[in-house]
Amino acid sequence: MSHADDAADHAHDDRHDHGSGGGHAHGPRIGSAGAEHQKPLAIAFGLTATYALVELVGGIVSGSLALISDAAHMGTDVLGLGLALAAIQLAKRPAAGGRTYGTYRLEVLAAVINGLLLFGVAFYVLYEAVQRFREPPEVLGVPMLVVASVGLLVNIISFRLLMAGSKESLNLKGAYLEVLSDMLGSIGVIIGAVVITVTGFRYIDAIVAVVIGLFILPRTWQLMCQALRILMEVAPPGVDVDAATRELAAVPGVKEVHDLHIWTVTSGMEAATVHVVVDDLDVDWHGVLDQTRDILVTRYGVTHPTIQLEPDEHIEEPVGF
Repeated sequence: MSHADDAADHAHDDRHDHGSGGGHAHGPRIGSAGAEHQKPLAIAFGLTATYALVELVGGIVSGSLALISDAAHMGTDVLGLGLALAAIQLAKRPAAGGRTYGTYRLEVLAAVINGLLLFGVAFYVLYEAVQRFREPPEVLGVPMLVVASVGLLVNIISFRLLMAGSKESLNLKGAYLEVLSDMLGSIGVIIGAVVITVTGFRYIDAIVAVVIGLFILPRTWQLMCQALRILMEVAPPGVDVDAATRELAAVPGVKEVHDLHIWTVTSGMEAATVHVVVDDLDVDWHGVLDQTRDILVTRYGVTHPTIQLEPDEHIEEPVGF
């Protein structure tokens, strides 16, 4: 076999027999990080949708503007949770045609939409707070307290169901933040109901609304930044691409490393591509491939590395950017 053929055979780590009797599988090797949490998300969706209707009816019957507003807030949560569920279901479809990474990015798009919804809710809450400062609405404290207390219980159950998944999936994190914001809204309504019932101080509604709005905004901004980093294919947080390049270049037998790209496809799926120039055709290509792959996987958390090994005399014509 010629050196050129040898280089071609080792251009991608997917072709190298790793000692287990078979070659690497092509394509992403893990699923959507949110898929395993689909059942808790579905339960949270059902609970939230049901109680949003209950709260809306309770608000109309009691004449409570606070409950009607909170029902609208929960309705937004229902939409966000539904989007999260739909994204997970679509992401489970196998890659087909030109979708070489399947539909994993839908999870990230759902997180962006959820973030926009949360921004909308936060600004709506702040707007309503201003209106209530100007003209505090009359609220029946006891019915408001009963309905909000049951709503808080529903929010706590949903919050617990989504907590684990929110640490692994941006999509679920968006849904989790929505439930968290609504849980705080329920607490605010309860506080307002108690204060109004005991003291008749109606301005408490506006005060609580401002606190809720200010709590939602910074957390939503953080979620949006994470999602946009992924859509822009920025290196994952904490990954120093220059340091990774130097570390790969320090592998024995490697002369140069170029075109290293590390990005996130979706939560829990980090991809990387890199060109590695070998300084001597007598170098152990398998060894270089194993070491470079091990650095990307173990030190930088890459789950789908693609490594192109090139001989020193190889001249690569520039393509695109």
